[in-house]
Amino acid sequence: MAEAIATDRAATLTEIRDSLRAGQRSLADWQGGPLAVSAVPGAGKSTGMAAGAAIAIERHGLNAKRQLVLVTFTRSAAANLKAKVQRHLRSLQYPLNSFVVYTLHGLALTIATRNPDLSGISLDTLTLLTPTQNNRLIRTCVERWLVDHPDLYQRLIEGRQFDGEETERLRRQSTLRTEILPNLATTVIHEAKSSGMTPTELARLAASVTRTLTDDVEDYDVLTVAAGLYEQYQTLLSQRHLIDYDDMILSALRVLADDEARRFWQNRVFAVFEDEAQDSSPLQTQLLETLAQDAEDATAPLNLVRVGDPNQAINSTFTPADPVFFNQFCDRAQQQKRLVVMDQAGRSSAVIMAAANAMLTWVNQSGLAGTLAPFRSQAIHPVPGDDPQPDANPAPIGGGVEFYRPPTVTETVRLLAQRSLALHTENPSLSQAILVREHRQGRFIHQLLNDPETLGIDLLSTGLQIYDVGEQERQTHVPSEMLTILQFIERPHSPDRLKALLRVFVDRQRIASQDLNLLAKQPEQFMYPGPLDSPPLTDAAEQARRLCTGLLRSRFELPPYHLIPFAGLTLGYNQSELATADKLAARLSQQNREDNTLRAMINTLQEIVGSERFEAVDTEDREDRYTRRGQLTILTMHKAKGLDWDVVFLPFLHERTIPGNLWVPQQQTFLGDFSLPEVARAQIRVHTHAEPTPAPIPDLLTAWQQAKNLKTAEEFRLLYVAMTRAKRLLWMTAAHSAPFTWSNPDNLSELPPCAALPVVMAELAEVRAR
Repeated sequence: MAEAIATDRAATLTEIRDSLRAGQRSLADWQGGPLAVSAVPGAGKSTGMAAGAAIAIERHGLNAKRQLVLVTFTRSAAANLKAKVQRHLRSLQYPLNSFVVYTLHGLALTIATRNPDLSGISLDTLTLLTPTQNNRLIRTCVERWLVDHPDLYQRLIEGRQFDGEETERLRRQSTLRTEILPNLATTVIHEAKSSGMTPTELARLAASVTRTLTDDVEDYDVLTVAAGLYEQYQTLLSQRHLIDYDDMILSALRVLADDEARRFWQNRVFAVFEDEAQDSSPLQTQLLETLAQDAEDATAPLNLVRVGDPNQAINSTFTPADPVFFNQFCDRAQQQKRLVVMDQAGRSSAVIMAAANAMLTWVNQSGLAGTLAPFRSQAIHPVPGDDPQPDANPAPIGGGVEFYRPPTVTETVRLLAQRSLALHTENPSLSQAILVREHRQGRFIHQLLNDPETLGIDLLSTGLQIYDVGEQERQTHVPSEMLTILQFIERPHSPDRLKALLRVFVDRQRIASQDLNLLAKQPEQFMYPGPLDSPPLTDAAEQARRLCTGLLRSRFELPPYHLIPFAGLTLGYNQSELATADKLAARLSQQNREDNTLRAMINTLQEIVGSERFEAVDTEDREDRYTRRGQLTILTMHKAKGLDWDVVFLPFLHERTIPGNLWVPQQQTFLGDFSLPEVARAQIRVHTHAEPTPAPIPDLLTAWQQAKNLKTAEEFRLLYVAMTRAKRLLWMTAAHSAPFTWSNPDNLSELPPCAALPVVMAELAEVRAR
């Protein structure tokens, strides 16, 4: 019996390996030690990792006490990877308890909570900080910092120049308290903490900043301010018995710093396989490397396999993740001849891969992102004709890649709709997607597609389904928006609450984007101006005033349980959002039967928003909601990572959008033409990226330029991700006339296309002409 099982298992192992292409087989052939796998889009890295994991489990006889640990970036990716490994193990007739799959934070929390005496983390006494709680905590730490550092605060108020006028002082105070300092605290705390840097160490780093600025540029001691905010934040966490996500990683590392605990975990872990390694931060990498060490010989090679694609790193401008760390790991592995490049991909037609390769090469050579190339030099290649996986490199639709320059953005949507409808009519089973850079572009497209009179095409009557991911996600914001409105109604004299409400109006496009600090600094004068008040309100400000006063009247004219639906109408909610608002109102009415007051409703809403347990009403079937055949999906480029469609539309590819520029809001320019959070982030990254010796910390203007280079690099990588989602047709446009900003889509101006696209199309034309 045992012999028969062994024979069947050997045959199954051969079958699993034979189902892989060349690059994937490097994972199946791994027998120990460090391995870096740099995989191009569509190379099938998760397929290769799952097969390699199952083969490694069988080869090394792993079990419940000696497991393979697989780590990936998101819970959905972890569930998908787990299912694939289990499927292989079942075919091998092998126990399923021989491996575990975690997200990075899930792994850290498991280690920390099983050793509370060492980690200092006990979920019985500590609470994980939710995003809403974090926002409130940041605001509190800013207020405390202002009290403790009046001189630094005054220096920020004065900015580049200040004439002492009281109205301007109030405006600057509001901007600093509600925008600049909270953003600085949020950015720096996450950046420094995920790198293992304490407030004291950050303050020490601040002292080493190069200061070569001219007299007309203030330095502001940005990192000193940031270190003070970070210190206040840590104090508040301790006082309130809270932990954040970075504390999980730090706590796990505290456990592993103990010799006995470290040996226990290292003996339990045979090896670590990491997916999406380009998105890891320094502390996360340290955690995985510690677990992958030999329990008895710290000098032995790490049993660590890291799989990722640095060219798909698109989170580094709003998280501490940066492709530089995975690139450094790959470079070290290459020196040890332990780097594998999975450069064969079967997802897309050859012409689409050629377009992505051309863009990558041109951007690296252009110098637009400074001296550091945005991309790792690795081209995507088609798979050979005898590839073991079906439907590889499908035939293109038409030319495979199309680029147009219509006159306007409205005409862009009309052309898109015509092309989509023609494709759907010819082949109703095609999957199609429109990928946009920001939600407001998606909303603009969705509104036009649902307006056949303006568009001249009635897509909805053709059977083509339209699924707007942004519309569905907006429903999840209903509780927090209602909380903001009720808090304003309760305390309309508060500048902070008025500004928060105005921000919701801007986000919902009920009012035009404008300097909200100017409106909110004196609430009573703004909402009820007298005949002598000057200057008169602009049309945009007058619209904001009418909306605010309308909400205030509703408090006196409507019973409390009617405020939520009325607020939904004020915000212009669609059918699904109104249904969600009605559900929320019913919940509040039921929960506050004995105390149906505004204050009770606010308290309940705070609990709902803080717990994040309220589910929106969805009027659509969500099964396979993003890639369903016969559907046109609208979503952002960021959201599209990891997905693919037969046809991908990329509208509005203007130079102002990709790569764009780091933009400093007009109300913040009293400090200078730079952003303090971005400057601080760039200064910290110079320190954390330096390998192997410390690097000098740049001055404010140099750091600002580095921040702009970082954004440029990431925007081009985002375009690369978007282009490589297409399997058979990549359709791109950049209208001659487009909005200067999508917060005001009617304000059109002449805009050039993303500089890479004409180059790409010219190169493809040369290839086709040969």
